[in-house]
Amino acid sequence: MNQNPSPKTSVFNIAVIVAALGYFVDIYDLLMFSIIRVESLKDLGLSPDGVRDQGLFIINMQMLGLLIGGILWGVLADKKGRLSVLFASIILYSLGNIANGFVQTVNQYALIRFISGIGLAGELGAGITLVSELLPKNKRGVGTSLVAGIGLSGAVLAYFMKQHFHWRICYFIGGGLGIMLLFLRIKVAESGIFREVKESNVAKGNFLMFFNNADRFKRYILSILIGLPTWFVIGILVSFSREFGKHMNVQGEIDPGKAIMYAYVGISLGDVAIGLVSQVFRSRKKALYLFYGLTIAGMIWFFNLNGASTDEAYWACALLGFGTGFWAIFVTMAAEQFGTNLRATAATTVPNMVRGSLNLITLLFTGLQASYGFVQSGIITAVVILVITFIAAAFTKETFGKDLNFVEV
Repeated sequence: MNQNPSPKTSVFNIAVIVAALGYFVDIYDLLMFSIIRVESLKDLGLSPDGVRDQGLFIINMQMLGLLIGGILWGVLADKKGRLSVLFASIILYSLGNIANGFVQTVNQYALIRFISGIGLAGELGAGITLVSELLPKNKRGVGTSLVAGIGLSGAVLAYFMKQHFHWRICYFIGGGLGIMLLFLRIKVAESGIFREVKESNVAKGNFLMFFNNADRFKRYILSILIGLPTWFVIGILVSFSREFGKHMNVQGEIDPGKAIMYAYVGISLGDVAIGLVSQVFRSRKKALYLFYGLTIAGMIWFFNLNGASTDEAYWACALLGFGTGFWAIFVTMAAEQFGTNLRATAATTVPNMVRGSLNLITLLFTGLQASYGFVQSGIITAVVILVITFIAAAFTKETFGKDLNFVEV
């Protein structure tokens, strides 16, 4: 295998731009339910307790879809190609979000979010893999960070759409944006590294290969565990900031949609910043440790909002977002850990395993509430996750500047 990306390839090439726009639409659709959770469930006739409990059920169904979709699209991306997955997944989640605009019951809502979750699972991993393989290794981290940084700002658009349109119209807009993106995808070329492997006899997209070799299994599990704080912060702390605010006597009611918008502005800026930081440090791990520290600072601020204003709560969410703005780097690290025949499977399943881990994190968080208060349960859950994450990061191999022209056997 001797086909390498040209060293002259710009980080602003068509693949990076289209991957970034694809992730922009993906994040818009992924976060839309969290942003309009309260309004949409009230509109369906639920009580405040129902908004909280059924909202958590629907989020978990969406995350389950992401978990299943992550495996499905990852395998297909390594067997059929990165572009084929980018096309198929966006069709599924675009149609799913249009269907969400017509739901009338909680069960319908949950089912469609589950189907949409399957579609949403394919966007980031396939996009990051394609960009990683097309860009030279000295620009890879910046390119993938731009994809995430631009893409994550889709949450900001989702919040502003919620401010001006009925929640059903917001879903229709998301579906329409996805359909429009399909036309841009036509101009993107497939990865040359993948084309060479596709013509070989090496096993491609075999998900079980992550479990039949001790070293590969270790690399895979560690790739997942280093990303755990991201969805704990968004799925629990920020999404349920309204409930946390009530328990901490925040002065005024926190709008979870606005909290998510603040957090995702922070995440978007963080994802661009960490790419640049990793270039300066010439290390993915050192940049990761720096952002773990910022995440801890954000958590300390968030859990000490007793009697604070809603504005302070939103800024705490923004710092939490910036600290967890290592989404692109940890997915890039997953892509760099594995050979071309398993790279897309790794890069697609790893972030969705992290998203899917929200189901287990939720069980811990809610289970603790039988013995501890709402806020105390959040603190204990945070400590458990951070301990696991730091141990995983310590055992993860550095991947900065790694040559991607290899296969898993």
